Amino acid sequence: MFDWLIVGAGFAGSVLAERLASQRGDRVLVVDRRPHIAGNAFDRYNEQGLLVHQYGPHIFHTNSQRIFDYLSQFTAWRPYEHRVLAAVDGMLVPIPINLDTVNKLYGLSLTSAELPAWFAARAEPVEVIRTSEDVVVSVVGRELYEKFFQGYTRKQWGLDPSQLDKSITARVPVRTDRDDRYFTDSHQFMPRDGYTRMFERLLDHPNIAVMTNTDYRAIRDFVPHRRLIYTGPIDEYFDCRFGKLPYRSLRFRHETLGQEWALPTGTVNYPQTEDYTRVSEYKHMTGQVHPATAITYEYPSAEGDPYYPILRPETAALYKQYEALAQAATDVWFVGRLATYRYYNMDQVTGQALATFDRIEAQVPRRGQGGAMNDNAAAR
Repeated sequence: MFDWLIVGAGFAGSVLAERLASQRGDRVLVVDRRPHIAGNAFDRYNEQGLLVHQYGPHIFHTNSQRIFDYLSQFTAWRPYEHRVLAAVDGMLVPIPINLDTVNKLYGLSLTSAELPAWFAARAEPVEVIRTSEDVVVSVVGRELYEKFFQGYTRKQWGLDPSQLDKSITARVPVRTDRDDRYFTDSHQFMPRDGYTRMFERLLDHPNIAVMTNTDYRAIRDFVPHRRLIYTGPIDEYFDCRFGKLPYRSLRFRHETLGQEWALPTGTVNYPQTEDYTRVSEYKHMTGQVHPATAITYEYPSAEGDPYYPILRPETAALYKQYEALAQAATDVWFVGRLATYRYYNMDQVTGQALATFDRIEAQVPRRGQGGAMNDNAAAR
């Protein structure tokens, strides 16, 4: 008898498995329908010995000391600050937009003190910010919006920014200085030995069993367990009774090149040209020394594994119907981006999993406390 069946071996499932096993002594079975652990953070060595991220680049960054300290138990780190260039008007310029972006693009020599007024002169007043288009044009104006955001968003989402929730572009900052880092978090690192090795250490506990290539629906009635933690798509758990929640997917083209370097930075975005949205080179991120290099092209797709929830008013309403079912479910905990229909960074999912464990500790008696492990904890 397992105390917990955890569906999904990504960040949410693996962190909760580790906490439940190591802190409570609970017996945990983790299942994943993919042939590997680590979810979308899975990395592997290719035939040439280059470390490649199977599902596109994953850059760890966080401002949370608690999350960083927790994961540091399972990996050493390599400092890395991600930088991205955008191919715009035949030039490679920094993204997020900063002082150098504007000066290079327009042949200007503005200072940091002058750039806010330059942006303000081009910004379009928007009475109520509702969409991704509203966010950008209200800050930098329509011309920069069209150069950097509109085409990229149409490729990425299959929708115009005017059709998407404001949260989509609210994550992309605009800077008035020369800071060209993609993230500004206090902790920016890559796992020194890779993400997969970190996950192996997370799950390396005698109370944890792992089954990959396994759909939990095929085993849930045959493997005795007391409670379920579900990190998959919430609509699938309820057999899509209200209809499918829409996601945007990605297709990846991995290439190995017989040269030491291919790109000037870790990633180059293509908002104006190409069918792909971006190209990434992993040696920038891993620090690996190798005479060859590995790159990945990303092609957004309407079909495939669910990656990005398509956030619009109608999809939010649909999710609320599933959320109500989840809150009424007994002894089931819904955790992670697919189970809560939100886009989370890796540190945010880790934080959500740690917070969920805290709630479990408060609500679910440990074995031997008050008799058998029975409670009516509903999904949270």
